Amino acid sequence: MVTQEQRRRQLAREKFLRQQQRRTEARRKAKVRTSVIASVLGVVLVGSLALYTTGVMKDDSDDKASASASTAPSPSAAKDPCEKPAAGKVATQTWKKEPAMSIDKSAKYTMTLDTTCGAIDVALKASAAPHTVNSFAFLAGKGYFDHTKCHRLTTNGIYVLQCGDPTGSGSGGPGYTLPDENLKDTSLKNNTYPAGTIAMANTGQPHTGGSQFFLVYQASQLPPSYTPFGTVSAAGMKVLKKIAAAGENTGGGDGAPNATVVIDKATVGKS
Repeated sequence: MVTQEQRRRQLAREKFLRQQQRRTEARRKAKVRTSVIASVLGVVLVGSLALYTTGVMKDDSDDKASASASTAPSPSAAKDPCEKPAAGKVATQTWKKEPAMSIDKSAKYTMTLDTTCGAIDVALKASAAPHTVNSFAFLAGKGYFDHTKCHRLTTNGIYVLQCGDPTGSGSGGPGYTLPDENLKDTSLKNNTYPAGTIAMANTGQPHTGGSQFFLVYQASQLPPSYTPFGTVSAAGMKVLKKIAAAGENTGGGDGAPNATVVIDKATVGKS
């Protein structure tokens, strides 16, 4: 017999798939328009790959909110718990191909996201996800993540904060894609990404990760399709919980964070 919870999850997945189909079709049409414009003007348009999380940005607004989500402040009542962003501009540089491997795959690396809401330290999995960790070390070294907003927070069904897009729109990327890695990580049990996981966003197709990533602040049921490449520290989890507690701006469980979450500085180094 199908339980009410199983039925709720089934309905959420079905709604999400419909949503992603609409997004994919819209993206296809946009590519066609871009191609036509380029041929008419006689110029080659080189843009960043559109990246968004499929599976991660699930919309469960038709279903009742979980207990944790129901206690989140409404958009109008939420108070911003974070500080003002540091002065500076977002980088706009992109690259045509993945950077050459420069990290030591056998070494331990740590990424620190100094955000307006507090520092989020991440122990990176260099040996299990070398391409991903190498890319983050490269991009952080170029200041790619500095002054960027974490543009999406989900508080219903799945529980993640999404960051890594310089445009803040959910469609930005570094210009290259990464191979999927570490999809059989032992932490991914029963199609669940545990709290503290940092993983790559993608377009829903294999090997389409770029610079966008998501931080799981509460265990979330997702298919193992998103490269898990690190674990957030206990102190970092407190920062994520603070951001989540402020809620998101739609009240429907998926929108921009009410907290002003800006990565002032991102650094990657050997730990």
